[in-house]
Amino acid sequence: MSKPSLAAMTWAALALAGLSMPSHAQGVRERYEPVTDQMLRDPPAGEWLSWRRTMDNQGYSPLAQIDRETVGQLQLVWAWPMADVGVQETAPLMHDGILFLQTNNNIVQALDARTGDLIWEYRPALAKIPADWSYQAYQSRRQKNSIALYEDSVVLTTVDARIIILDARTGEVRREVQALDYRKGYSYTVGPLVVNGKIISAISGCSTAGSAGGCYIMAHDFETLKELWRVNTIDDPANPAQGKSWGAVPPANRWGGTPWATGSYDPRTNTTFWGTGGPGPYSELIRGTGKGNVLYTNSTLAIDADTGKIKWYYQHLPRDNWDLDSPFERVLVDVPEGGKMRRLMISVAGKNGIFFALDRDTGKYLWSKDTVFQNSVSRIDPDGTVHTNEAMIIKALGEEVNICTSISGGKLWQAGAYSPLTGQFYVPLTEACNTISATQTKFTAGNIIASMKFGPRTLPEGVTDAGLVEAINIGARKPSVEGWKARQRTVPTSSLLATGGGLVIGGDAGRFVKAWDQKTGVVLWQQRLNAPVGGSPMTYELDGEQYLVVPTGYSVSASSIAAAFPETPLPSGAGNSIFVFKLPAKK
Repeated sequence: MSKPSLAAMTWAALALAGLSMPSHAQGVRERYEPVTDQMLRDPPAGEWLSWRRTMDNQGYSPLAQIDRETVGQLQLVWAWPMADVGVQETAPLMHDGILFLQTNNNIVQALDARTGDLIWEYRPALAKIPADWSYQAYQSRRQKNSIALYEDSVVLTTVDARIIILDARTGEVRREVQALDYRKGYSYTVGPLVVNGKIISAISGCSTAGSAGGCYIMAHDFETLKELWRVNTIDDPANPAQGKSWGAVPPANRWGGTPWATGSYDPRTNTTFWGTGGPGPYSELIRGTGKGNVLYTNSTLAIDADTGKIKWYYQHLPRDNWDLDSPFERVLVDVPEGGKMRRLMISVAGKNGIFFALDRDTGKYLWSKDTVFQNSVSRIDPDGTVHTNEAMIIKALGEEVNICTSISGGKLWQAGAYSPLTGQFYVPLTEACNTISATQTKFTAGNIIASMKFGPRTLPEGVTDAGLVEAINIGARKPSVEGWKARQRTVPTSSLLATGGGLVIGGDAGRFVKAWDQKTGVVLWQQRLNAPVGGSPMTYELDGEQYLVVPTGYSVSASSIAAAFPETPLPSGAGNSIFVFKLPAKK
């Protein structure tokens, strides 16, 4: 049962005291217009309504006031410290002058987007878990984009596996449901899509001991919170090939397939696209699956948004033995070819950094390319069959291999961005390897069933720069010309933002937020902040002025390979904050 939100208590206290909130904040609340399905599909240019702004997950804003010529004039107009410490992976949203910010332990705040003044704050009473449930406790401190906007509400998914509907104007709880049992290890670490009155969400915690047998993508009715359908990513009785791919391991002894990133949605075909993570335990030597491909781990699932039926699937890394999850953003783009429009789903799907282009209507493989150095995949056939590098598979306890990329990527949760101005997909990447060896461990409640020992992250042989931002030219066929690559010593630690001003914006472990020229990769502006840049930078427009929001804070992405750039020490504090910039006022 949730305790009353801080917002509700605050408003009650103000009423008793005969006080009121600042008149400007009151006006913002009163002007709030409900967010419709049509708005989510085609947002107003000045707003940021979804995790990647649009439901195709492109991470692109058409705003162009801040451009190649003006970006160097950006000035800080306000900043805000986040409500809690922990890994900073936030994705702010903005609608009708209210900036919605979620942070660790599912704290949600509404801020005046012009001034940074607090309008309301909600702190859920989260379930208490035993102190030795270390992995599950860690999940609560690495929330990514755990909110969505719909109608006059904020939809929140929580670390104790609840869906909570908040009033967008006040932060008061309207209704909630316990979607799954947190005592089995289930939790939400990413937020939902809301499509035609359905909350489509994906659960995490599928590699904790108690969650064996099920990892789910689910739909709930927005009004009633009744479950409408669910897809089990590791058990599909309707597909015999899926069961066979796990060998002799029955569903009750399967783990993994976690959908770690929020999916995309194509209204043209009413299809939602989700990626999944790897199997558990990580080594097939321990999990007992032999040479099986362990479907639907490390796959893209195209799902009918009304029924939950899987339309097609494609596996990006079969027979994963190294925790090289492939769940990251699935981006939908349309490209002309031969006088017709080709409908693509593009993604650097997993930690090993391989880019894929698929036909999103059929799941047909079109082409792929390596970005960073990797040795987990030996080749990909013209028909899209991915061949796992068997030389890197551990054959016995105590054996050690050096796998590239590392458990931290390659590519990680930080999302890439696509620009229709250039037809390029911009991706934040890390060059990294680590040694691994399989172990036998006891599975305990609230803890991970990895059964793997990892060595420190190191650079691949001959590589000196850990960080890379790459521009990938997009087409239905593999382009003959490569895009640009911007290498640097420190690693990218934020998602990227592409804008109508011809910019790509993101940040790194060195505490720099940067703006690259979309066409050339040249850095046009940079500003050093208080901590590694994190989360997902975004932009919005109010009163004819464009704002840029940059989150900062503690980053596992930075610390995991900090030894590769010792000349740039990381801060000892968390520093979780947002910084908001805009251009100087015209005189």
